[in-house]
Amino acid sequence: MYTHEDLAKLQAQSLKMQGWIRRQTFSPANEKTLRRFSSWEVSELIFRINQSTFRGKLAAEPNLPLGEVEEDGRQRWFSLDEINELRRRIRISRKSLMPWRPEGKRAFRAAVANFKGGAGKSTVALHFAHAAALDGYRVLLVDFDPQATLSHSMGLTDVGEDHTVWGIMARDLERETDRMNAAARGAESGTTLPQRKLPASIRDMGLGSLRPADFIKPTAWSTIDIIPSCANAAFVEFASAQYRHLNPEWTFFGAVSRFLDSLADDAYDLILFDCPPAIGYQSMNAVFAADMLYIPSGPGYWEYDSTTSFIGQLSEALEDLSHGFENFPTGKIKLPKAFADIRFLMTRYEPSNELHQAMYAAFQQVFGPHMAEHPIELTRAVEQSGRFLSSIYEIDYREMTRGTWRRARATFDQAYEEFKSHVVAAWDKLEDQV
Repeated sequence: MYTHEDLAKLQAQSLKMQGWIRRQTFSPANEKTLRRFSSWEVSELIFRINQSTFRGKLAAEPNLPLGEVEEDGRQRWFSLDEINELRRRIRISRKSLMPWRPEGKRAFRAAVANFKGGAGKSTVALHFAHAAALDGYRVLLVDFDPQATLSHSMGLTDVGEDHTVWGIMARDLERETDRMNAAARGAESGTTLPQRKLPASIRDMGLGSLRPADFIKPTAWSTIDIIPSCANAAFVEFASAQYRHLNPEWTFFGAVSRFLDSLADDAYDLILFDCPPAIGYQSMNAVFAADMLYIPSGPGYWEYDSTTSFIGQLSEALEDLSHGFENFPTGKIKLPKAFADIRFLMTRYEPSNELHQAMYAAFQQVFGPHMAEHPIELTRAVEQSGRFLSSIYEIDYREMTRGTWRRARATFDQAYEEFKSHVVAAWDKLEDQV
């Protein structure tokens, strides 16, 4: 017979191995670092200009960042900060290299969500974030998944549950309860509405006084921040049920939306959510705060079946919320919840596999214009990036054949460019709905 003590021992053994894996994956200091990018990558893959044009710009303007030259002396290698400085200062045919962003609009929010574990949610969120950063955008990642794969992939390994989405929700409960208690109570007759009380166990955590910045952590990518997750945050579903009992009028599903509303509109360009494989308090917070739903699915029948169940249950949950909270104090998101776009993305796709081809055709037939045209192909380099908690953009192409690396990068580049096109199409319309 086994008890919780045996489970604790197994976890201790696993944590030892986890530390070893991190040492193999990250730097000797147990911190993830971002590699430099070659002049070939910067010119052709990031700026998308001819190498000779890029070299000519560097030669003509000696005050531009020149990167570092390695021992072989054949190429210059640039940091992300140097790339962004070049992007700001270089013009090609009098055109800026800065990415498009609608003036005066807040950051666009996209949730990567599905029921099925292993559908590639964290992989998609990670690669889209890295691709967007290389595209010149400032990105905030929000990890809603207690498995914390995205947080670990971004180098966050020592996270307390107070500084996760759970902490944001507990902070919101305290602040919303105080707001309700401070509002005008009763009518001229003198009737007084009851005060909503929170136990000391919640007040004493001190989360109500935390600033938004206290939840946001930097990463090895200078233009990507993250609100991380951790395994201990798994109890948020239980805690949130208790919190709703303490204050039934608390609109729990708006907690993260209210938090993001408090950030400056120009603090970030893109906010990406990595959702857990379930519909619960955390995932509903992500969905409610999102402008766009991106739903990845593998090419198998059971994954198709799971995706169908997911959108059905999500529809029912959103309908319940829309009818149950007519007086919800909305900020930049309104009820009934509406999305600027909904997209389905096939992952782990093998073009030569007849079953995959058939399933992709079935997805297209069912979801029509909502189906992404560019699936993410399964390649050896993609598998390797997953094993080492890295995106294909973080892997040095010299660690494998350039053709293998380029094929893997191309599949994510195409998926990102399609994702970006949908974001751009919807972004400028956001505030018209508020």
